[in-house]
Amino acid sequence: MGMAGVQENGHGEMGMSDFPLGSKNKYKRMDSDFTDDDDQYQLERRKKSTRKYVFGCAVFASLNNVLLGYDVGVMSGAILFIQQDLKITEVQQEVLVGVLSIISLIGSLAGGRTSDAIGRKWTMGFAAVIFQIGAAVMTIAPSFEILMVGRILAGVGIGFGVMIAPVYIAEISPTIARGSLTSFPEIFINLGILLGYVSNYAFSGLSAHISWRVMLAVGILPSVFIGVALFIIPESPRWLVLQNRVEEARLVLLKTNENDSEVEERLAEIQQAAGTADTDKPVWRELLSPSPALCRMLITGIGIQCFQQITGIDATVYYSPAIFKAAGIEDESKLLAATVAVGVSKTAFILIAIILIDKVGRKPLLYVSTIGMTTCLLGVGITLLLMKEGSISIALAILFVCGNVAFFSVGIGPVCWVLTSEIFPLRLRAQASGLGAVGNRMCSGLIAMSFLSVSRAITVGGTFLIFSVISALSVAFVYKHVPETKGKSLEQIELLFQDEYAFQGGEVQLGDVEHLVQK
Repeated sequence: MGMAGVQENGHGEMGMSDFPLGSKNKYKRMDSDFTDDDDQYQLERRKKSTRKYVFGCAVFASLNNVLLGYDVGVMSGAILFIQQDLKITEVQQEVLVGVLSIISLIGSLAGGRTSDAIGRKWTMGFAAVIFQIGAAVMTIAPSFEILMVGRILAGVGIGFGVMIAPVYIAEISPTIARGSLTSFPEIFINLGILLGYVSNYAFSGLSAHISWRVMLAVGILPSVFIGVALFIIPESPRWLVLQNRVEEARLVLLKTNENDSEVEERLAEIQQAAGTADTDKPVWRELLSPSPALCRMLITGIGIQCFQQITGIDATVYYSPAIFKAAGIEDESKLLAATVAVGVSKTAFILIAIILIDKVGRKPLLYVSTIGMTTCLLGVGITLLLMKEGSISIALAILFVCGNVAFFSVGIGPVCWVLTSEIFPLRLRAQASGLGAVGNRMCSGLIAMSFLSVSRAITVGGTFLIFSVISALSVAFVYKHVPETKGKSLEQIELLFQDEYAFQGGEVQLGDVEHLVQK
């Protein structure tokens, strides 16, 4: 009967307790295991591919920031040879150094509107072209006046570049890695500063007429790579949604997110954010008469950008040879070598921020950074005021200056760009971020253009004591006005500022944001 049963069932299938059926199920489960393994393999491949792609986009988008960093670094040494060659006065030196930051606010102001009109990535290309023209004019300048023309053009290009790169990276990055990736522009600024210092040291042996021209000409090279990058990186998906190019936005999100469900979730959030915007009200009118929530965003975004600069970081970098000379270093080559140590410190320590920003959050890094900078700035001031010139004062000056730039790189350097690129609503993001960049560049220019005059009036040490007081105020600003944005989507961050508790410094978690969404 049992055997007959086998034939009656056909193909050897028996009841649930008989062996052949069990054997067939066994093979089915093995096939299923193979399928699961294959799916897992494909998922891992997609994750790796996505991470590489987003990483590459962030790197290419940050190349403009190399130009700013290189200019800051190279000008600290080139100005010594420009003064010898063109016989410029101390006031002209201050104007030459500081005008780039002041003029760059024009690029930052125009950059927001330009990027809304032609897109984020082509704005980066436009910035590179303007900088190239400016750098070429500076290289061949026969006089101070022509040098200033090139400096102004370069400043406009840098203004475009520094405001658009963080916005672009924030808009293409997945939430989990947005902080690290949006810090890339600051990494490339630091890399540019280091390259500028190295260039100073490498070409300092040439004649005064040739050396500074070669130093400035080398700055053209990064912008060539930017031209190549434009044909590799995609447009921002959030900008594409604003242009009603939803399918193109979906394709970009598929390349920059690790799973399809997250893609649809992000696309829905972006469309909702774009759809709820008051499109009848001009952006600038909205920025000039902001709602309470937008006002809180502007205070946070512009405030953190200004504090980044009024604590004297650009003055420290531009005039580090003057600082070390005040400590007792007299040999020109040793001065330039000491500045290389500053560049190495500034570049190396930003890697700590990249590793930690999405793990410990933005606000803890800001606390460590601002408190550490306050201590080091106070140390520089006391060393230069109270100690006699000598090996001990030189060692302490180098230590405190390197410590200052290191603490800057750990926190407020990269984090301020991350915050201003992620806190503003989609429709206002580019132009509001541009306002933040304007505040940054204006403060940078004012500090750079007044440092030598103020130092002559109250000494270099006295100037650094003032910087330390301002840095102490930045600690209070972070406590009062900066909410934690780690682990939240750009659309969720927008909702944080609807809540007064978040604005007052309360730690709002993801569950709180979801509660706000439901409301």
